[in-house]
Amino acid sequence: MNHYANKKSAAESMLDVALLMANASQLKAVIEEGPSFSYYIPLIILISISFIFQIVVGILLIFIVKYDLNNPARHAVLDKLENAATGLVFVIVVVNVLITAFGVQNSSAPSNV
Repeated sequence: MNHYANKKSAAESMLDVALLMANASQLKAVIEEGPSFSYYIPLIILISISFIFQIVVGILLIFIVKYDLNNPARHAVLDKLENAATGLVFVIVVVNVLITAFGVQNSSAPSNV
């Protein structure tokens, strides 16, 4: 069972890295658009919040993998860490939906119209 949990946490970590890279790309697009973009400040704040929460989730996943699932004394701690990670992942999803809603389309890209 511990092996399964470790694989699950590793997969979650890889998804976290992919989202982190997507947020970095979004941040670059917002910065390139500049302060004249109407949602510049809200997007910078939302992307920063997403970055922070992703780092916290990554740290939580490291601690979750570190603990031994076979030790019943650790189950309460693992349960709290898993619940915290799950809650933060939900917040990250909501924040990234907002980032997408306010998203920036690079105006220098050619249009295919």
